[in-house]
Amino acid sequence: MNVKFSKYQGTGNDFILIDNREYRLDVHQAGLYERWCNRHFGIGADGLIFIQSSTDADFEMLYFNSDGKPSSFCGNGGRCAVRFAHSLGLGGREKLFLAADGLHRAALEADGTVSLGMKDVNKLDVSVRGQGIFLNTGSPHFVLFQGNPEPIAVDKEGAHWRYHPDFAPAGTNVNFAHSLSEHCISLRTYERGVEAETLSCGTGMVASVLAWQIHRQSALSEWKEWKVLTPGGTAYVGFSLQEEGFRQITLRGPALKVFEGEIQTDQR
Repeated sequence: MNVKFSKYQGTGNDFILIDNREYRLDVHQAGLYERWCNRHFGIGADGLIFIQSSTDADFEMLYFNSDGKPSSFCGNGGRCAVRFAHSLGLGGREKLFLAADGLHRAALEADGTVSLGMKDVNKLDVSVRGQGIFLNTGSPHFVLFQGNPEPIAVDKEGAHWRYHPDFAPAGTNVNFAHSLSEHCISLRTYERGVEAETLSCGTGMVASVLAWQIHRQSALSEWKEWKVLTPGGTAYVGFSLQEEGFRQITLRGPALKVFEGEIQTDQR
């Protein structure tokens, strides 16, 4: 069977998107989806997203890492899913969708930018681990603070922490963050499931901004927005810091269609 797909990217984090309401592809085909994500023998992507029907929202987003296995929430993928779902006529410019970590609200702005509502992060769910801070923003992240912008071997250092016993058995994504100004950081990320550095990571951007706020031990604040620079582009993270934790968290940035095509389900 030939399957139609679209390729999208959000700050360099790229995804294969498929309207699975028609194909009803079996989600237990890790080998097939891994081949589709392979950059030499398939389409090439950091992940695969199915758009599914939902009785509780405009659509359901089902996300797979590039290893073909179902994964937790993906922020950049969520923004791309909103753009793709809009092209399918699902919902208006404001959308409600279901993902691995629950319901999300998103708004498609006039310039194509997508503002995505993220899950709350409670203080009890945050832990300081020696050199960094561990928290879950839809996916688990360990944030390390770089005191200077010196180059770092992200794949080597990231793999060390991704498989560290402290985060066993599931492991964690790893972020290397550097402060550029009061509300601006640069960020590089090692993603589990991809098992390498990606050009950006949406849940990692959110985790890193929140971790910097904790690291600085800043007082409670009204809603504010930080700028995050990654190798793949720039996005913005907004939040309100309350007594119980972080609320009104948003991830705002571009989500762009790259191309579309068809691929066979049988690639043997």
